[in-house]
Amino acid sequence: MTDRSRTLVLLRHAKSAYPPGVGDHARPLAARGIREAALAGDWLRSAAGPDPAVQAVLCSTATRTRQTLERTGIEAPVSFIDDLYDATPGAVIETVNGIGDYGLGVDPLTLLVVCHEPAVSSTALILAGAPGTDDDAIDEITCKYPTSALAVLRFDGDWSALEPGSAALTTFHIPR
Repeated sequence: MTDRSRTLVLLRHAKSAYPPGVGDHARPLAARGIREAALAGDWLRSAAGPDPAVQAVLCSTATRTRQTLERTGIEAPVSFIDDLYDATPGAVIETVNGIGDYGLGVDPLTLLVVCHEPAVSSTALILAGAPGTDDDAIDEITCKYPTSALAVLRFDGDWSALEPGSAALTTFHIPR
């Protein structure tokens, strides 16, 4: 990697509850989700997490993604984006490519995206493939991308250049 290296972290929201009468977009975190989102945040800030630390966040507008982000304790500029709710992998990649359009005031080296399945796993698999990709991580994601799980992808270049197969999937972590 070079001085233009970027790190993308894809976080699936934590375990949500299913309260009666609450629509999908408004579903809150379950007790397990609250605990596991905090563990995800601990990992993100630890030596095992991405380096450098998260410098900006793009987050779905759903209640469970907002609460996941809040529980991680990550303090970085954030933009809540409607298009990340019920997104396709192409929409996730397009959102990351257009990070400069979201008024974050930074050009981050490490970007955290908090969104949903099946977009989060598909996005990780589509972007992966550059040298350094961990085949075991690919296999794990292919089997299941549980709630609170994080995929770490690294690539050289600007965010606008991120495209299918251009990143190395280096880590897949499930905080439990």
